[in-house]
Amino acid sequence: MADITATDAFTEKIPKRTHPLVQFIRAQPLGFVGFLIVLLYFVLAVGAAWISPYHPEAVDFGAMLSAPSAEHLFGTDQYGRDVFSRLVYGSRTALAVGILSAIFGCTIGALVGATSGYFGGWVDNIIQRIVDIMLSFPIIVLAMVVVAVLGRNMIGGIDANLIVAIALPMVPKMARIARSSTLSIAQMPFIDAARAAGYSHARIVLRHIVPNIVAPYLIMLTAFIAQAILLEASLSFLGLGVTEPTAAWGLMLSGSSADFYQAAPWMILFPGLAITLAVFAFNLLGDSLRDWLDPKMKV
Repeated sequence: MADITATDAFTEKIPKRTHPLVQFIRAQPLGFVGFLIVLLYFVLAVGAAWISPYHPEAVDFGAMLSAPSAEHLFGTDQYGRDVFSRLVYGSRTALAVGILSAIFGCTIGALVGATSGYFGGWVDNIIQRIVDIMLSFPIIVLAMVVVAVLGRNMIGGIDANLIVAIALPMVPKMARIARSSTLSIAQMPFIDAARAAGYSHARIVLRHIVPNIVAPYLIMLTAFIAQAILLEASLSFLGLGVTEPTAAWGLMLSGSSADFYQAAPWMILFPGLAITLAVFAFNLLGDSLRDWLDPKMKV
């Protein structure tokens, strides 16, 4: 009986492992707020067909420029389309373009940066000079040039060339971060052991270096999603992104909406708030992930 009691007492002294999500909430409460806002946007995007009271392209000429009311929560636009429904469906466009662009840009940038840092020498010099050239262009200008050159290529209702245009400016930034991480990882003993074992360069980069830069990858991914959403809205506003009648936040701000800002300010107010809140939430989540995952920030 005494042995059982001692065992129980010893077991009680072992601290219980806290779930990583609980640790994140305790350490980064503001980051959790950003996570909840991002989760809300995902719910809106996935459940748009059930949440929206009207079809986003449904036209009602008898309700043009109607003010917010019980029938139209956020009012209507110049064609009588429900603004709330278009905002909900616009979250699909924003998240689809933002996430796909960020994943594509971050992944390519991580591979380029890891390759540059691992090989060094003339390979590193050539890659870094190309990165310098790409970084010399403003992001919006580089994206506009790519869109103008590639044109449109609709796949599944999404412009694939638009995703490429938004992802391309992200590649050099991620490449720089991945290169700096790779330079320190490449000096580790397990990399020397992998070389001594006769592993190929591709296997060392993909199996040993890339997994060790996951933390900066995730941090930059969330930041790039926010940047991609803002860039997509900017390109749509300029007429180079999503086209009518697709529901998109930037498109709702462009064109004739600016002509009705006095008579129907809700046409600009609500899309602007949707973009601002989405960018704020992803940036807040990214900053919190950086503080939580970076060991230097915990000292």
